[in-house]
Amino acid sequence: MSDPLIHACDNYVILEPNKEAKILTAKETLNWLKKWLGRLDELPEDLQDENSLKSAAQRLLDTACALEIKPGFNLQWFAVRRDPPGT
Repeated sequence: MSDPLIHACDNYVILEPNKEAKILTAKETLNWLKKWLGRLDELPEDLQDENSLKSAAQRLLDTACALEIKPGFNLQWFAVRRDPPGT
């Protein structure tokens, strides 16, 4: 189970092979995941019950931090806080 504090984060560091790390908002990260899921021939088994790419991407965002696109090609995302709480 993920830490509830993660859901309070509005930004994610995105790591793609052979690219510079970038920081995206939660909405941008969700769209990024949807784009990648849309490129797959078949969704991972644990996402196949989701009724849309958006809900599959949201489940990934809530429960995981990596997605293997093909052997040796992994995407990663990590919640980050850009400003200290209360600022």
